[in-house]
Amino acid sequence: MAEEKNNQEQAKPSAEKKPAAKPAAKAKKAKPPKLEDKPFSEFIQEHYLPALKEAMAKEGIGDVDLTFVQQGVPIKGANSNQPCWQVVGKWDNGDRSFNIYFPDEDIKGQKAFSSSTYGNNPSTIESFMIDERRVNLELLVMYTIQRLNAQKWLTRN
Repeated sequence: MAEEKNNQEQAKPSAEKKPAAKPAAKAKKAKPPKLEDKPFSEFIQEHYLPALKEAMAKEGIGDVDLTFVQQGVPIKGANSNQPCWQVVGKWDNGDRSFNIYFPDEDIKGQKAFSSSTYGNNPSTIESFMIDERRVNLELLVMYTIQRLNAQKWLTRN
């Protein structure tokens, strides 16, 4: 009997032992937000404008002046009292200019495009990037360059 008590006493402590605590799960490193998830004005000013200027320079347009402003749409018949955010690009001493409009203050929202020459106000406004489900910096730059090329401002046919 004494042997049974010793065996039971030896068995109890091993059963009562708590399993070793698992090391705390490593905290996941916080990923920096995607460029497109940054605040609208920060994305446009710090990322889109420099990337667009660089892309235009690759196309041979080195004297482009890009600005980001909130103003009325400069098209006859449009409500100029309701300002919206716009990227305005001018080059050739202001002889060629374009506007990209962001009425929703969101790169994933509605966008429009207009262009003009020789200091005139644009006469038409066109939808811009309406079929894109995903909008990112590369696509915005590519579509802008593509649209300027459609004006025959970058290359000839």
